[in-house]
Amino acid sequence: MKALLLSAGLGTRLRPITDNLPKCLVPIHGKPLMDYWLDGLLCHGIEQVIVNTHYLSEVVNAYVDSSPWKDSINLVHEPQLLGTGGTILRNKQYFEDAPFLVAHADNLTIFDVQSFIQSHLSRRGQVEITMMTFDTDNPKSCGIVELNADGIVIGFHEKVDNPPGIKANAAVYIFDPSVISYIQSLNKEIVDISTEVLPHYLGRIGSFHNINYHRDIGTVESLQLAEIEFPKS
Repeated sequence: MKALLLSAGLGTRLRPITDNLPKCLVPIHGKPLMDYWLDGLLCHGIEQVIVNTHYLSEVVNAYVDSSPWKDSINLVHEPQLLGTGGTILRNKQYFEDAPFLVAHADNLTIFDVQSFIQSHLSRRGQVEITMMTFDTDNPKSCGIVELNADGIVIGFHEKVDNPPGIKANAAVYIFDPSVISYIQSLNKEIVDISTEVLPHYLGRIGSFHNINYHRDIGTVESLQLAEIEFPKS
């Protein structure tokens, strides 16, 4: 299976840290965030990783050039940000009509990659997407999901004042190739997964709950928490 690491964001909430450093390379315990993703994915069943770039792309390019994983990484530059779904569409040829993993690379996580893949491959019914979920300590700041008794996503509550629970979308997915066809049918270059793709698949999104560790490090405060919580390797 191949994976797409969405890494092109501006990291505005992490300034001044991201004034000269892209968000995907922010260090935790002195190790760039991207290192955790590459080690976790490429050591556990992912064959190739696509990394999209935009902001400070030359810094990401230099990082990849020096990475022991560089032969397994495809860099794709976006002069104009395409949105999360637009990036998938632009790079559809890489996925070769097979299921593929997509992750927001500004999250710090530990999860069982093989179990995640297997949960998608062994899905039942009409499921075309498997979404990783986690229990958040700040549900107002997350996209809270509603699941039915079979673990199928039947509702989203995006950053609302009184969310119905703490089970949140981790922004890590496995998509069937049919999802690319749907994105293409929108006839748009810039597409957002969370607002334009996921709502269309309600009732056809399976879930995989991450019980290990997951945190969005998009703010200085959450980055500081990660430095405290995340185990040192």
